[in-house]
Amino acid sequence: MSPRDAASPPGTLALDVGQSLLTFKYSTPDPDPANWVAVYQSYYGGPVEQEFVAGSLDWSYAPDATGSVLVDVSNLSPGFYKAYFLAKGGYQWLSKPIDVIIPGSGPIEFVTDRIITQNARQGSPFKAKLGRLIANPKDNATHFAKVTSFGTDWVNLSKDGTISGTPGNKDKDTNFVVKATASDGSSATIKVQIPVRKAGEPLVEEIKVMSYNMWFGGTNVKDYHNKQIRFLINTNVDIVGVQESWNGQATRLAQALGWYYWQSPNEVGIISRYPIVETFPEQSAGGSIRIELGSRESQLIMWNVHLGFDPYGPYDFCYDHMPLAQVLNREYESRRTPQIMEIVSAMQDALSEANDIPVILTGDFNAPSHLDWTEATKKAHCGYGFVPWPSSEFPIQSGLIDSFREAHPDPNAEPGITWSPIYLDNNGRPEPLDRIDFVYHKGQGLKVLRSETIVAGEPAAEPNHQNNEWTSDHAVVMTTYKLGRSDGRAEL
Repeated sequence: MSPRDAASPPGTLALDVGQSLLTFKYSTPDPDPANWVAVYQSYYGGPVEQEFVAGSLDWSYAPDATGSVLVDVSNLSPGFYKAYFLAKGGYQWLSKPIDVIIPGSGPIEFVTDRIITQNARQGSPFKAKLGRLIANPKDNATHFAKVTSFGTDWVNLSKDGTISGTPGNKDKDTNFVVKATASDGSSATIKVQIPVRKAGEPLVEEIKVMSYNMWFGGTNVKDYHNKQIRFLINTNVDIVGVQESWNGQATRLAQALGWYYWQSPNEVGIISRYPIVETFPEQSAGGSIRIELGSRESQLIMWNVHLGFDPYGPYDFCYDHMPLAQVLNREYESRRTPQIMEIVSAMQDALSEANDIPVILTGDFNAPSHLDWTEATKKAHCGYGFVPWPSSEFPIQSGLIDSFREAHPDPNAEPGITWSPIYLDNNGRPEPLDRIDFVYHKGQGLKVLRSETIVAGEPAAEPNHQNNEWTSDHAVVMTTYKLGRSDGRAEL
């Protein structure tokens, strides 16, 4: 049975008014000693198809025809969750699932104090969401309202934090303040900027693209969700290829930001400010989507991959002093070489049409680049000179351009290290520091304006990383592109 078949199951599930937030009232015409109420992440794990996906976070039996039950959520972080009333120890719905919030302590606050939304265009409907940007929500009763109104007549703000409206032909970039007020009377504000483009002009003229290894979703650092959302907002990034996004972490980020997303059943995903209009068959180490940047005439193909991690080539060179031929053989054993060959092969059709629809490839390649390991940089690489790392040679041989090296041609002047901001010592041996995260591209419609490696704050080295503002063991790489058309025509 699918959720569509059970659109109106006969039972009920509701939060018990006046009780603990996760005390539930329930009813069913089919009582059973093994009926149960379970709490899951809002973005992953729940039996949305009435089949097992992942274990619940907490649960309790609900055996009677009607009653109430307390689900102990004391170990869960404040935030948004979903509760299911399920039959006989299984996953058939006894009622529709409901959204619940585990409240935070202290006054309400936004994750950050300002946000720039996706672009709007004069004469076109616009929508953005702020409701999931509360760092410590209290309940579902938070109310959002505009504080400033001058120059924002076209902007509507619903009580749940949804911004909507259609800018007129005289409207320009729009700035205003939103106030959120919680049921306990506490309040917080956030400054909102909506960039407005003229009718007939391209909706998107520049994009920021990021490759972001999340490090087990970020779970090794306290308060990782709020820190990740704050980082993404503060960088004003548009498209992010995420790795190590197990258990639906890409979905979580996108839901908080009000973005679009693709989440692999494995551990890669892509989130985007702008609509994802097509998903392509997945490969063993990654997958790809098509993103529409305002019209059918402005699209791009986005790939994101995570190549095998063991054995690791710089360890082979720097710790075990292996010869080049042996290290290259081990690159194949690591699966990186066959994986990148498979990826590049699957990209061929898109690459051949990249001047019409540009192609971007992000990922954690778990290997350096042959553009970095040269005779001129051997002092930085344990005395080894040129190494033809297959995971970088195959993309470049296929016509892809390493955007960071496009912006910074000299690896001695700008090494662009992404591994690792927190692992500096490896059992008494210096950790080899390398650039192993990449943003590649192909297409005349993409021009590199800048590329940079970024972390938030000043991360403390492992094992003292738990309170870092930065939630990963990699630095990210982010490239800003100027968008254009190869035929010179304006986008309509």
